[in-house]
Amino acid sequence: MAIGRAPESPPVSLRSGFPIRYVMAILGSIGLAIIYGFKVNVSIAIIAMVNHTAIKLQKNLNNSSDAITNNSDDHADDNIQEDGPFVWDKYMQGIILAIYFGGYLVSLMPGGRMSERLSAKWVMNGAVLLNVVATLLSPISAYGHFWLFVFMRFLQGIGGGVSFPAMHVMVSKWAPPAERSILVSIIYAGTALGTVIATLLSGIIAASMSWEWVFYIEGILCLFWCTAWWIMIEDSPEEQQRFITRAEKDYILKSLNEDNDSNHQHDHHQNLPVPWGQIFKSRAFLAILIAHFCSNCGWYMMLTQLPSYMKQVLNFNLKSNATLSSLPYLCMWLFTMALSKVLTIMEQKKLISVTLSRKIGTFISSVIPLCCLLIVAFAGTDRTIAVSFMTLGVACMGGMYSGFLANHIDIAPNFAGTLVAITNSFATIPGIAVPLIVGYITKLDPSISTWRMIFFVTAAIFFVEIIVYWIFGTAKQQPWNEVQTTLEGSRDQTLPLQEKTEKNGN
Repeated sequence: MAIGRAPESPPVSLRSGFPIRYVMAILGSIGLAIIYGFKVNVSIAIIAMVNHTAIKLQKNLNNSSDAITNNSDDHADDNIQEDGPFVWDKYMQGIILAIYFGGYLVSLMPGGRMSERLSAKWVMNGAVLLNVVATLLSPISAYGHFWLFVFMRFLQGIGGGVSFPAMHVMVSKWAPPAERSILVSIIYAGTALGTVIATLLSGIIAASMSWEWVFYIEGILCLFWCTAWWIMIEDSPEEQQRFITRAEKDYILKSLNEDNDSNHQHDHHQNLPVPWGQIFKSRAFLAILIAHFCSNCGWYMMLTQLPSYMKQVLNFNLKSNATLSSLPYLCMWLFTMALSKVLTIMEQKKLISVTLSRKIGTFISSVIPLCCLLIVAFAGTDRTIAVSFMTLGVACMGGMYSGFLANHIDIAPNFAGTLVAITNSFATIPGIAVPLIVGYITKLDPSISTWRMIFFVTAAIFFVEIIVYWIFGTAKQQPWNEVQTTLEGSRDQTLPLQEKTEKNGN
């Protein structure tokens, strides 16, 4: 069923006192915050888990006996309080960070189809539960064997992979078109919020208690979310009975061009065949795919490598590293909320089209980080410039939520979960490759010149994103989204002929 135009204004008198669609968005945001928190907490905890002194001594031993004395004297005092029990070098740390995205990749497509055909609500709930269990088992796994700990990260990746498709399907069923930018931004801004909370909390816990409690405390706290999501949220407004008013339900269904008796249509929607060929021939879709891939190259470089950069180049200790690493994502969360509101107001006042709104969001999320990376590349070890422009660059990447990430639902709401699963599959490649490549390169030479080269390459990728999406991006709903209407029309036309044939045969 195609999504139609929303009414001019939503109902104002709701029994619950707060629209349930916004409760869904807020809980969805917290759910993604949990997922992303578990994704990045290892980037902080691993600093306390690794025995940095032993690794440096081991490296120097391979070079020369003279270097052992010189380097250990220079650096042992900096790391002695942060040394942990594991002698995991940069390459092994890269494996730990990258394997998450292996699990993420294999679960994306199944997660998208399960969300569309079965239940997006329970797919999301299962994603968080799997992350909780794997997190609680992480400390004992790390002591057991390196590869057992890696496997826990792989399980967390599986849970993370299904979360985006599940939430895209939830948005396609709950968000009136006029409120789509706001609801999408609320939900996906949770990724930045989760990064902030997990980075700060993980740094504080690891520095003041021990690294094991990073996993125990954060895992137990997240069980509360699973309970709230299970009790309060349903897959669609027509299934929601306890926490929604009739006025809100009618408003949402009307805005989505559905009638009150939509059970048959809902079931048919779940069984729609995916028009694979038309999807991969669509310029609108390919523009999103390329933008998503390029954006994630920069996103994952900053997400997984920012703590290492701040330690290796700027020489921050663990507490400062955690605080300063989280600052850009706090700014990102605030910026995402503000930008989505501004773009929505401009759309409602007819100052810009939805297509231009998506392009503005994507442009901001790429051109400003590009410029910031170039500035940081020449800033050297100047902490003020590096931190300021890294913060600005990461914050402005929040424009992607109002940009190409919301665009999946614009062009084909019937296949929102599948589309984001496809683009996320390609966009996960940087999540696997970046930690391994950056980890390997910086293992050989962790100097500012190496990081400068990394920043240049990332800036070039951002430039490709800007050009491709600005030329080919669009919010116009694509014809292949109407496969349901076509199928139903064919049935309506053939049924009388079949009935007539049967009568003649009798």
